[in-house]
Amino acid sequence: MPFAFSDPVGAVLNAALDGVALRQRVTADNIANVDTPGYRASSVDFESSLRAAIAAGDPAAVGPATTLPTDTPVGANDNNVDLRKETLAAVQSQFQYQMLTRATTDRFALIKTAAGVA
Repeated sequence: MPFAFSDPVGAVLNAALDGVALRQRVTADNIANVDTPGYRASSVDFESSLRAAIAAGDPAAVGPATTLPTDTPVGANDNNVDLRKETLAAVQSQFQYQMLTRATTDRFALIKTAAGVA
């Protein structure tokens, strides 16, 4: 395991960044297929796996993020993408990603300070 993610905090940040990145890709796919007949939207869940690993005291044992079909009702063209819902998910994911990258940057700055590296 690389130095950056060799401790519990690093493992949590790594798993969260991976989960949010997958959510961003899935949301982008949903938005891209808003007018595709028969397309079924998906969502991503990584929080429950992350929560369970933290509760078990082993954040490094986080399972992979899962992609699940959404329960949004199907429209006239047999497509269930809700553009408003997907746009909101994209914005929320962007904020989550920014927060996680900031936490990672701050963590490395703290490590550098503790190590006495300028």
